[in-house]
Formats: sequence, C-alpha cells, structure tokens
Amino acid sequence: MSASTGSAVWRQPGQVWAVAFACVVAFMGIGLVDPILPAIADSLEASPVQTELLFTSYLLVTGLAMLVTSWISSRIGAKATLLTGLGLIVVFALLCALSGSVDAIIAFRAGWGLGNALFISTALATIVGAATGGSGAAIILYEAALGLGIAIGPLLGGILGEVSWRGPFFGVVTLMAIAFVAVLVLLRGPFEKRAPVPLSAPFKALRHPALAILAIAALFYNIGFFVLLAFSPFPLGFGAMGIGLTFFGWGVALAITSVWVAPLLLRRLTRTAVMLIVLPLLALDLLVAAVFVTIPTALVISIIVGGLLLGVMNTVLTESVMEATDHPRAVASSAYSAVRFLGGAAAPPIAALLWHAFGPSVPYVFAALSVLIATATLAIGRRRLRHIDAIEADIADEAASVLVGDAA
Repeated sequence: MSASTGSAVWRQPGQVWAVAFACVVAFMGIGLVDPILPAIADSLEASPVQTELLFTSYLLVTGLAMLVTSWISSRIGAKATLLTGLGLIVVFALLCALSGSVDAIIAFRAGWGLGNALFISTALATIVGAATGGSGAAIILYEAALGLGIAIGPLLGGILGEVSWRGPFFGVVTLMAIAFVAVLVLLRGPFEKRAPVPLSAPFKALRHPALAILAIAALFYNIGFFVLLAFSPFPLGFGAMGIGLTFFGWGVALAITSVWVAPLLLRRLTRTAVMLIVLPLLALDLLVAAVFVTIPTALVISIIVGGLLLGVMNTVLTESVMEATDHPRAVASSAYSAVRFLGGAAAPPIAALLWHAFGPSVPYVFAALSVLIATATLAIGRRRLRHIDAIEADIADEAASVLVGDAA
C-alpha cells in the first residue's frame, strides 16, 4: 500500500463513512451471539443443538439469499438494496431481543440473515462508487470495516451479555438504526446503472470447473471456521465477558492477517500454494484444540492462532474466486458464497451433536477432517486452478467483486 493510497483512505465523503459504519455493524453480527450462547441455553432451557441453530438459520438464509441479491440490486438500485437490508436487520434483531423462546430467535435470525445478505452484497460496490482516492483506498477502507466489525462483535456481545442475553440484540438494533438513518440521509447518487442480472446467473457460474472446485473447498473450510467460532464458547466454560474477550482476540488476529499478512504472502507465493500451506496448518490447530480442549488457556491460544490462519484463507480464497471465471465477478462471488455458507450453516449443530454423543474433542476432529477434505479438493483440482496463479487481480475489478468474500 503506497503512502498516497494510505492517506486517501481517510479522506472520504460522508456517504462513504455512512456505508463503512454500517459495514462495521453488519460484520459485528457474525460473532455477536457467540458470548451469549451458553446464557441463551440456560435462560431459555435450550439444548446446545438448538442454540447452535442460531448460526445455522442465519447462515443458511444468508447463503441462499446470495443467489438472488445481484438480481435484486440490479433492478432496485444500490441505495434501496442497502436500506432494505439494514431495515430487515433492525426489525429482526429487535424481534430476537423480545423473544421468549429459542425457536423464535432461530426463526428471527433467519430474517436477520436475509437482511445481512442484501446489505453486504451491495456495500462494497457502493463504497467504491462513492469513494475518493481510487479503488485501492476504497478496498482498504472496506477491509478495515470488516476487521473492526469481526473483532468488536464478540467484545460487545460479551459486555452487553453480562447484563442480559438480550443486550447484544438491543445493541445491534440501536447501531443499525443509526446506520439506516446515516445511509438514508448521506448516501446520494447518481450511481452508475447496472445492467439487469439474470436470476440464473449464479447457477451458471457454478458450472465453471474452477469456481466449483473453490466453492466445494470453501464449503468444507467453512465447517472448520464455524466449529471454531460457534462451538468453542461451550467447552471454554467462560462467562459472556470471557468469551467476548477471547473472540475479540480471534477477530483482531483474523483482521491483521487478512489485511496485512495475506498480501505479503501473495507477493512471494502463488494463491494455490498459500492455500495448500495454510489449510493443513489450520487442521493441525484444530487437532491441538481437540487434544487440549479441557485446558482453557490452551483452547484460547488455539482459537486465536486459528484466527490468524482464517484471515489468510479468507483473503486468498476471495482473490482466487475473482480470477476463477469470465463471469461478472460480483455474480461469481455471490454464487461461491452461497455454497460456502452452507458449510457454515451445517457445522454448529453437527458439532453440538458430536459433543453430546462423544465428548468435546470430537467436534474439533470433525472440523480438522473437513479442512483436510478442503485441502484435498484444492490439491486434486489444482490443474483447473492454474490460471488463478497466473493472473494478478486488477484492483478496480476487485472492488466490484469481493462483496461478501471476506465476511465469513
């Protein structure tokens, strides 16, 4: 990153800061419920499997909605899509806060996932369209918002969760309402008109062998990601604040490697080489977590080390998807994200079932094996991925396509 680009990041009009702030809050939602999972289970007399479905409903709907967000935003426009997404998050987060049963929260988290998909699938392209200083500055600002949101979410969840499990949900309602007003007032066009995207576009994109390989690998990789994120609060045995601080460290680690370490590695190694190095290390880290699951300090270290590795993988996978096909990159990114979110949706309840049946180590073994399947998928399909190593991603095109690539 050049000095001029670095300084340009912070010289942005108000409408860019409005969307960036909303991005921070939206990404906070990924880890916000983490610290309050045990409290929800206790207060609402829910089983661990039921509690983990809070992630599943959110991620499943987010992923499926990704298949239609390009179609929607290309017809109603960026601002309307952003406001619709933010409005849905406000409504469903409020309903979560007011709920009296875990089943109701599971259902409302699904609505939250729909809002999240509409918002995050449009936010980056909007920032790029309104930012000053070029696409490079816009992408850095977006990645900074991503990292800040992922880090702050668990911390805020822990702080508010110490008062009540409802607290984090009310916190999101307040912050997202502020973001809604900011976007409504500050985001002004005109924006470049997009050609209508066919509803079938994401499905056609997944027929491309390279994108299919990356999507399958990401599905299994996301199982490892969300076992670490969604299951770990239970064996840690901490209160809401302890869990929040642990995953604040995880989020900071993920942000650091996503924004700074991954680009450094990619200057020296090809994309597939980086992934084939980092994935086995992630599997090893998960196996260490399985062995030392009863020692809180060791488990905390494994979680934070996992964050370091996940940050690299998120960035490299995103860049790889951008170069995988000749389809519009926003369409390819949405199609890929829809598949990988299915892995994230399945992982939490499966981990809870394995824990109940076999003990707390087995979910981490399951996650490690899933990550190794992702590694094998990339290794077997590497010949189909040669072109992603031969092409340097154009930063202007990158802006239009990352979308949700780093969001989970």
